[in-house]
Amino acid sequence: MTRFFRLFLAALRGTETNFTSGSINRAIFLLSVPMILEMVMESLFAIVDVFFVAKIGTDAIATVGLTESVLTIVYSVAIGLSTAATALVSRRVGEDNRQEASHTIGQVIVVSLTMALLLGLPGFFFAEDILRLMGGSDRLIANGVGYTYMIFASAPAIILLHTLSGCLRGAGEASMAMRSLWLANGVNIILCPVFIFGFGPIPALGVLGSAVATTIGRSAGVLFQLYALVRAGGIVQVRQSDLAPDLGVIRNLLSVAAGGTGQFLIGSASWVFLTRLVSTFGSEVVAGYTIAIRILVFTILPSWGMANAAATLVGQNLGAGQPDRAETSVWRAAFCNMVFLLLVGIGFYIGAAEIVGIFDRDARVVAVAVQCLRVFCLGYVAFAYGMVVSQAFNGAGDTRTPTLINIVCFWAIEIPLAYLLAEQLGYGPQGVFWAVAFSETLLAVLAVLIFRRGRWKLVQV
Repeated sequence: MTRFFRLFLAALRGTETNFTSGSINRAIFLLSVPMILEMVMESLFAIVDVFFVAKIGTDAIATVGLTESVLTIVYSVAIGLSTAATALVSRRVGEDNRQEASHTIGQVIVVSLTMALLLGLPGFFFAEDILRLMGGSDRLIANGVGYTYMIFASAPAIILLHTLSGCLRGAGEASMAMRSLWLANGVNIILCPVFIFGFGPIPALGVLGSAVATTIGRSAGVLFQLYALVRAGGIVQVRQSDLAPDLGVIRNLLSVAAGGTGQFLIGSASWVFLTRLVSTFGSEVVAGYTIAIRILVFTILPSWGMANAAATLVGQNLGAGQPDRAETSVWRAAFCNMVFLLLVGIGFYIGAAEIVGIFDRDARVVAVAVQCLRVFCLGYVAFAYGMVVSQAFNGAGDTRTPTLINIVCFWAIEIPLAYLLAEQLGYGPQGVFWAVAFSETLLAVLAVLIFRRGRWKLVQV
């Protein structure tokens, strides 16, 4: 236990940043601990928001669900750029080229801000139309459009929080990425009830208050990340000269990011369709679906911590010319993730009603959320391998393969199957839930089969 505790403290401190030698199990642990804690903090954003928003009413929960189903387009770009940042920075660190790693991070910042403006401004100006398009009622739009305005206006903070975390993870500075999310989430937890319900001279803003608190929290996290990347003594140090646009690096970054963005955008577009399909069954169903998804995110995002650890190990070890070590790291990380999600899935399946009851007591909302939670839990073992192996492709810079897999599983299988089960065969919302579980399982099987062929080891970035 003493040895474990010391290793845990070392992971939190981030004393090691290069993982191209030594014990693979130790490397996975040192990277996974801060990345898991980072993802836990990120998922708490979702849990905290829905907890307080649920106190306002069903329409408020539905507003958050409808807005974020479209906001996933912004998240898609953010995650795609973050994927590319991790792949390129980790490869440069593995090559022991820290100056080029810092320069790459500078270009990530430039591209992130540009994309934030391109995506955030249209969402801000057409906020009301977005809610109406997604099936929101006139009352929902009147009460919730302020939330949508604020969330899209915060696009720079959303994208930078993801991309700078990707840079820090690629550099092996996972503990700094973790601390930035701790800060961001801590600020959000404190400010959420203050702005939603009012406190002293601060008026009650309702669901808009959730967006204000989240934006302030994310912005605080971004400022901390920038400090970590420009400070002297870190494995990377971004300077002002690194921010001058470099078309060669930007093209390389966008080339890798296109696949990362594409694969998440494909998944996000399917979620937009599924949310729209679910909305046809009423606000209570949307609310239950939103609560279940937020609870699932709380477990899936920590698992992404292990998947991101695998991506960093793949990038650094390929950069160091050790592809076999990279592959071994992936299989071990996937097994650990499988054990974790199996245990969580059992717990969620058994205690679904009690867990959902923490967020809402409406019988119809609870019934939908419990049903959704239990169906998704049945696919947790497959999810575990699918997410780790997909991130391993991304860490190698092979974002094309998981993109193609996503097209097949989400657009060719999930969407038609969800519509068939929900509308044509009369299973209602349950049909949507089963379609998601089946397509995610299929994704995991395809990813593992293709990964074993080993072509990802030859990708150059």
